[in-house]
Amino acid sequence: MALAGAAALALAATLCLTGCASVPYYWQSVAGHLKILQAARPVGDWVADPATSARLRDRLLLSQRIRDYAIRELKLPDNPSYRRYADLHRSAAVWNVTAAPAFSLELKTWCFPVTGCIGYRGYYDEAQARAEARRLAQQGFETSAYPVTAYSTLGLMNWAGGDPLLNTFLGYPEGELARLVFHELAHQVLYIKNDTMFNESFATAVERLGGARWLQTQAGEAARQEYAAYDGRRRRFRELSRATRERLQAVYDEPGMSPEARAAAKQQVMAQFRADYARMKAEAGGEPTVWRGYDRWVNEANNAFFGAQAAYDELVPGFEALFHAQGDDWPRFYAAAKELAELPKEERHRRLKEAAGG
Repeated sequence: MALAGAAALALAATLCLTGCASVPYYWQSVAGHLKILQAARPVGDWVADPATSARLRDRLLLSQRIRDYAIRELKLPDNPSYRRYADLHRSAAVWNVTAAPAFSLELKTWCFPVTGCIGYRGYYDEAQARAEARRLAQQGFETSAYPVTAYSTLGLMNWAGGDPLLNTFLGYPEGELARLVFHELAHQVLYIKNDTMFNESFATAVERLGGARWLQTQAGEAARQEYAAYDGRRRRFRELSRATRERLQAVYDEPGMSPEARAAAKQQVMAQFRADYARMKAEAGGEPTVWRGYDRWVNEANNAFFGAQAAYDELVPGFEALFHAQGDDWPRFYAAAKELAELPKEERHRRLKEAAGG
């Protein structure tokens, strides 16, 4: 009991992973992460356990090949992260809440000691997340409460075993599992306060570039085909979402519009988004189940949804251009990204956008 209390205090002092804005929230964050750490066992123990299913054993062995590849080829950190596994007996690790005003894609932010100001608040209990979303909606925000299958503790918990593999994502297609591990490890390479878009776009660029290499050099043809279908749907949906964000931003930036006219124009954009999605889905085909998650997002889409998605996409082309400008050399790319991180926020964003345009 004393050890658990000491660990909680250490975690609270050094991490405050999803924030410390209030005492109840503070403790749900600490307790939730500690439960995940306590549920985790070394991958080797799971593999050796006769009770472990053949499928789980195969996935765990695959995860370790991916982890080794991340170190060897992508020069990502060699530490305890993703060397243990935990079954949480639920479908998400946390549920994030985002919020944005009625006529803006700018997310409300919460500011915390380690992460700085970020555009979401995380909960280990779905009911608490949805209650927070309702509270913010009552204040006039458009809100989104969505499941998150993995998160990074930025390397701060490596002393306690690092970030574990979780049942919430271990069953992903091989290419997606690789990309997720690369993404979360990238946060341990570079993370700066108060710039969610920079951080997430950097990690997304690492996952895309690294994931493509994994599939090309390590995966079999079946895995490549499975991932091609999976990623094809995602790319089409992201492109549709990007175009919708641009149309919404144009509506919000239009000077001189009355609130009523702006609301009507916004509704037209959202109606077009849903109609375009229905058409895209019909053209792409496939089993209805593969579109289930996208269906939910489209039905619930609002400014909070689009604002959160922008953080993961907006600067990715610039980071990919930076990688190629460094001769596709991972250490040089990381060093160049760290140099950008030293610049003021507006300047580093501008340079990345210029790199993408060039």
